[in-house]
Amino acid sequence: MDLQTDYLGLSLRNPLVASASPLSRDVHQVRQMEDAGLAAVVMFSLFEEEIHHGELTTAHYRRPEDSDVMDYFPDHAQFETGPDAYLAHIEKLKEAVDIPIIGSLNGATPGGWTEHARQMEAVGADAIELNLYHLPTDPEETGEDVEDRYLDILAEIRSAIDIPVAVKLGPYFSAMANMAHRLDQAGADGLVLFNRFYQPDIDLDRNEPYPHVVLSTPFDLRLPLRWIAILHGRVKAHLAHTGGIHDHEAVIKAVMVGAQVTMMASALMERGIDHAHAVLWQMEQWLEAHQISSITELRGRLSQIRCDDPSAFERANYIKALETYS
Repeated sequence: MDLQTDYLGLSLRNPLVASASPLSRDVHQVRQMEDAGLAAVVMFSLFEEEIHHGELTTAHYRRPEDSDVMDYFPDHAQFETGPDAYLAHIEKLKEAVDIPIIGSLNGATPGGWTEHARQMEAVGADAIELNLYHLPTDPEETGEDVEDRYLDILAEIRSAIDIPVAVKLGPYFSAMANMAHRLDQAGADGLVLFNRFYQPDIDLDRNEPYPHVVLSTPFDLRLPLRWIAILHGRVKAHLAHTGGIHDHEAVIKAVMVGAQVTMMASALMERGIDHAHAVLWQMEQWLEAHQISSITELRGRLSQIRCDDPSAFERANYIKALETYS
């Protein structure tokens, strides 16, 4: 069974990639990911705040009452943070495994990123994922301003390095297809759909807001599924599905609508890294049962441009869903 795929110009043995998560902070766990069959690893993010200030106060995001989820996040006593440590970690991972290592830059403003992107390339990163997160709280800032900000960041990074660049986006643009097209035209090698932004909760005892991480669920699959189906064949950039990838059926669905790769993190943290091996085995069994010999044969089969009912991904689907609910 041929599970091989291409992503960002990288030849991968299958479409299952480890998305950015604390798991990549540990060299041993990244070796486990390779052994479990994962085709590439996106590293945990280097944040703009780390670049500007030299450190990220991870302790601010750790609270004892959140131990069930927050135990996944690093302790300063165990992990050094900051740009220099990040670059050193890329080097360690490149020495430890043969699968591609994709660096991750997380931020919201142009400037200050270029040199670190160059350094990531210099120490061996196979590609860079731009994890763009800007919350436009200024009432004077327009949607066009936000889009231009993202395009400026991409242009800045794209002009500085030769390795591929993927842009990880949130789903909140008013004209998603147009934004994807503009990023594609500006040189994005890939689009990662979608970033799940963590929302603050309210601590009623302390009478204050606090950050709270919630891992993805299979339901998160649907939003990126729709937009990858719509964008497949309409942009040159490779499309990566992230969010809700928990089992082999999710991977198959994402490929069927046009994804080059699917990215998994929450399921690995909840079920263990070896879960990836089970997902890949079940994929092979499904493809064999349906007499499909390769992932390439499957890709895009249910994208909007190839679907018998293109309206299934548009407004008509909303109306039909309401009519059929009982």
